[in-house]
Amino acid sequence: MLSTKRTTNLQPTPYATAADFCRIFRSDMNRLYLLSLLLTGDHATAEKCFVSGLEDSAKGSPVFKEWAQSWARRTIIRNAIQAIQPRPTGRPATGRVTGGRSTGEPERIAAVMELPAFDRFVFVMAVLERYSDQECSLLLDCSRDEVIAARTRAFEQVGRSAHLLPDLVGIGSAEPPIRDHHACVGQPRPALPATISA
Repeated sequence: MLSTKRTTNLQPTPYATAADFCRIFRSDMNRLYLLSLLLTGDHATAEKCFVSGLEDSAKGSPVFKEWAQSWARRTIIRNAIQAIQPRPTGRPATGRVTGGRSTGEPERIAAVMELPAFDRFVFVMAVLERYSDQECSLLLDCSRDEVIAARTRAFEQVGRSAHLLPDLVGIGSAEPPIRDHHACVGQPRPALPATISA
């Protein structure tokens, strides 16, 4: 007698896989690295945050595929906060604080990198990445008033180069579609860019 096997319709998982995050970090490498550079203020720390962001995204908690792009960016932000530990003016910093190390950078990037560390984080998160004041205050472990004050100071300083603001806003959360459909699990880590083109 012939037995019939019940087959199940295997549907793709709704969660992002390590391969999905690998594709995101490869196809959007310049934008993600630039986010890391703007937050950290120097290339060496930016590279570490970029690599840690890839590793943490791939090994972290399950995330829906449609959220994977923003999750990758959030992971880089969290790693940068951990590395720099920015604190509002008047509060002691427990980690290395950078700022003003913009030699050789394009003008629009230098305008952000010259900000004090805390103001730079708030500017990148609130203005370029469009995080709410509440999200910024939770991630940066500070009050909403400190976030608002830092954003105001950052706008005042960056505003001296007002012609750069439209370009700076374009750096942030506009996410291009993922075009690389090749699996990259088990392949060598993509090379990090030495500099970001203007």
